[in-house]
Amino acid sequence: MSHSALLHLGDAPDPVTGAREKDLPLARQTIDLLAMLQEKTHGNLSGEEERVLTQAIYDLRMRFVEVAQGK
Repeated sequence: MSHSALLHLGDAPDPVTGAREKDLPLARQTIDLLAMLQEKTHGNLSGEEERVLTQAIYDLRMRFVEVAQGK
């Protein structure tokens, strides 16, 4: 899912077309979905899984802000 968010942020090429296109609403939706999954799985993940998920969400949110601000 994090790869989908990167795809929608324009950071990864579309696997079919190879094009890099931004779709910020879809990127936001994917990031929000990851955050919802984090909430729903709280207490059911190993420490390492929780750390990886938390870091991925943080990194995607920061990248979203950069892209939204045109950086």
